Amino acid sequence: MSATILSVVLTFSQICLVISVVLSVLRALRGPRAQDRVLGLDTMYMCAMLLLVVTGMQQGTIYQFEAALVIGTLGFVATAAMAKFLMRGEVIE
Repeated sequence: MSATILSVVLTFSQICLVISVVLSVLRALRGPRAQDRVLGLDTMYMCAMLLLVVTGMQQGTIYQFEAALVIGTLGFVATAAMAKFLMRGEVIE
């Protein structure tokens, strides 16, 4: 019984995360300002990372967790670099 509930919850969360990725891609493409596009990309990184974690939980493997860690780290660095570029006009001083 609990395995069925867990499977349904994980599938529902995957569907919600895919919808979130699609909406964040739309925000990144249609954002009227550069800040909106950076926010859309940051949201897309986070949703992709969470989608990998949920997929790893559903399949019971550890490889998706490592990929999620790499995506999370790269997303943080990319978002920090883009925010610094938007505020100061350069990334490296």
